[in-house]
Amino acid sequence: MSLQLRKVVTYTETTFIEGGRPAPTPLRLFAAAAVLKNPWAGRGFVEDLKPEIHAVAPRLGAELTQEILNLAGSGEAVEAYGKAAVVGTSGEVEHASALIHTLRFGNHYRKAVGARSYLAFTNTRGGPDCPIVIPLMDKLDEGRRSHYLTIQFSILDAPAPDEIVVALGASIGGRPHHRIGDRYQDLEELGSTQGLDAAQGSEVSHG
Repeated sequence: MSLQLRKVVTYTETTFIEGGRPAPTPLRLFAAAAVLKNPWAGRGFVEDLKPEIHAVAPRLGAELTQEILNLAGSGEAVEAYGKAAVVGTSGEVEHASALIHTLRFGNHYRKAVGARSYLAFTNTRGGPDCPIVIPLMDKLDEGRRSHYLTIQFSILDAPAPDEIVVALGASIGGRPHHRIGDRYQDLEELGSTQGLDAAQGSEVSHG
C-alpha cells in the first residue's frame, strides 16, 4: 500500500518574553505533521507490519524533513529535534509506532540536520483535535537540558478513526532563561564519573 496523504499541517511559535523577562534570543519552534490513512485500518490484527512500513515510512520521513527545513531555513539552523505519531481511535498504538520507529523514517531527519542524539518521541492514540506532543532534545548532546523542550498543538479534524498523524518538531534555540544546569553537572556533583563517561559517550552511540 502506498502513502495516502490527506494533508500536511505546519506549526510555528516564537517566544519573545519568558518569566517576565525578554529572551536574549527569541526561541523558535517548528513542527510539520502529515495526516494520512492508516495503512492497516479495517484489516483486523495484522501480524507483519513491515511491508507497509517499507512502503510508507521513507516517503513520510523525506517529506516531513523537507517541510522542517523549509520552516527552519536549513538543517544547520536546527538545534533540537523530535518526533511524534498519533493513531486514530480505530487503530493500534503499534500502528503509530511502526511509522516513526524505523530508520527508514528517522534517518532522513538525522542526516539533514547533522544529528548524533536519538529522536525523542511520543506515540499515542487520539481523536480529532487531540494534543500532538513532540518532545525535543539537542541534536548533538542528550545531556544539554536547555534544549529539553516540548511542542504541543492540535489539528481540528485529525486524526479520524482510520488515520494517523505523524509529525516532526524542531527548535532554533533553547529555553530563554535556562538555569538548571546540564546532566553532566549532576553526575559530577554526585561523584559518578562512570555515569559521566557513559552519558558523554552516548552522543555517538545513538547516531
